[in-house]
Amino acid sequence: MDLRDYKSLRNRRSFLTDVACGIGSMAFGDMLHADGRTPAAMPNPMAPRKPHFEGKAKSVIFLFMEGGPSQMDLFDPKPELQKWHGKPAPESIVKQLQLAFTKPNAAVLASPREFKKHGQCGMEISDWLPYTAQSADDICLVRSMQTDAFNHHPAQHLMFTGSQVFGRPTLGAWTVYGLGSESQNLPGFVVLATGKGTSGGASNFASGFLPSTYQGTLLRSSGDPILYLSNPKGISANSQRAALDAVRDLNQDHLESMGDQEIASRIASYELAYRMQTAGPELVDFSKESPATIDMYGINDPKTKEYGTNLLLARRLVERGVRFVLVMNASWDSHTTLNKRLKENCDSTDRGTGALIKDLKSRGLLDSTLVVWGGEFGRTPVCEIRNTAEADNAGRDHHPMAYSMWLAGGGIKGGQVIGKTDELGFFIAEDKVHVHDLQATIMHTLGFDHTKLTYRHMGRDFRLTDIHGNVVKKMLA
Repeated sequence: MDLRDYKSLRNRRSFLTDVACGIGSMAFGDMLHADGRTPAAMPNPMAPRKPHFEGKAKSVIFLFMEGGPSQMDLFDPKPELQKWHGKPAPESIVKQLQLAFTKPNAAVLASPREFKKHGQCGMEISDWLPYTAQSADDICLVRSMQTDAFNHHPAQHLMFTGSQVFGRPTLGAWTVYGLGSESQNLPGFVVLATGKGTSGGASNFASGFLPSTYQGTLLRSSGDPILYLSNPKGISANSQRAALDAVRDLNQDHLESMGDQEIASRIASYELAYRMQTAGPELVDFSKESPATIDMYGINDPKTKEYGTNLLLARRLVERGVRFVLVMNASWDSHTTLNKRLKENCDSTDRGTGALIKDLKSRGLLDSTLVVWGGEFGRTPVCEIRNTAEADNAGRDHHPMAYSMWLAGGGIKGGQVIGKTDELGFFIAEDKVHVHDLQATIMHTLGFDHTKLTYRHMGRDFRLTDIHGNVVKKMLA
C-alpha cells in the first residue's frame, strides 16, 4: 500500500479512524514518514542528503560515446592482429562469439593506429586522442569491460539502469535520489547531447519508478540551451509569481488529499522553473570565461564547437552544485568506413575531453568530480563490410565481451590500467569489470553502498545494480 491508497482508505472509513484507529493511524503515518512518503517529506525532494559514508565524489560528468567506440583503435593496442589481418579468426575463438551482424568467418581487421606511451605512467593511447592522452596520469583506463547485451538499446539500458528491462531508474536519477542536489536553482540532473541522437534516447536519463523529480533535464544542443527564460510581453514578475502561487496552492490541496508523490514533483518542477529564470542566463553566459578557456575547449573551431560548448557547460554546472551531468555524443557505431567515421568522432570530441579534465583539475574540482568516458560496448577485432562501393569501407561489429572505458577524478586512482584482453582482443584475460561492477564503483565514489541504496516498488526493494555488482577496489584512490 502506498500513501495514495492510505489516503483513500482514510476517506472511506474516516469514522473508524476518528473513533478507534487514532493510535494506529499515527503509527502507520510514522512508518510512511520514515519511508519518505508523507507530505511532510515531499516539498523539497532535491534537498541535499548525506550518503552512507563520506564519498570523495560530489558530482558526476558521464561522457557517453553512444554506439560503441573501437577500443583496439583507441585504448587497447593489439599488434598481434597484424599477423592475422585479412584472415579468418581462429575457429576456437569464432565459436564463442556473439555477433550482431558479422559472419563468424569474417576476416580479422588490424588497426592502422599508432600508439604511444603517455605520462609518467606510460599509458598507451592512440594517436587520434592527443588531448586525452595529455591527462594520462589522471586517468584510470579499464581495458576489461564486459556487458551482457550486444545491441545498442538494450546495452545502453543495462549501462544506465542495471537492467535490460525497461522502466527502471537511470544512473543519474539514482544519484540525485540518493544525494539530492547542491543547486536549488538548476536541475540536479542535466543532459547535454551532440550528434545524431542515441538509440536509447530519453530512456538513458529517465527516472523510471522513482518520482519524476529525479529524471534528467535535457538542454538544447543548438540555439538557446534553455527556452522561455523570459516572461512573455505583458507578464510582470509579480503577476507570474501570483499565478504560480495559485497553482501551487491548488496542487498542494490535491497533494494533501491524494498523497501522490508526482504532485509533489510537479510543484517542485514549477518552482525550479521559476528559479531557473534567474540562474539560467548566467549559466549559459560565457562572457566571463577567459579567451584561453574558450580556445582550450575548441569553441572557436566549428569542428569542435558543439561538443566543447557542452563540456564547458558541464564544468559550469558542477561548479553550481548540479549533481549529475550526462553528455551524450552520437554516434560511434562504425559498421562501415571505420577509419573515416572514427577520425571524425575523435576530431570533434577529443579536444573538449582533454580540456574538461585539465579545467576541472586547475580549479580544484577534479577531486570532487567523477568523470566517466565510454560507450555501451566496444567493436570486434574482425571486420564488417557493408558498402562495397566505397573505398576503405571496412568497419567493426558490436563487441560486448571485452572493451575499454576510463574514469578520472572523484576518488579514482589515475595513471593506471586495469584489466587485459587476449592477444587478439576478443576476450578478457585478466580482471573482468562487468557493467554492474562499474555501477557499484561509481556509487562507492559518491559515498553509497550500492546494495543499500534502494527504493521499494511493487513489493520489493530495487537498486541500480539489481542483484549483482562488486566495487572494483583497484580503481579507488
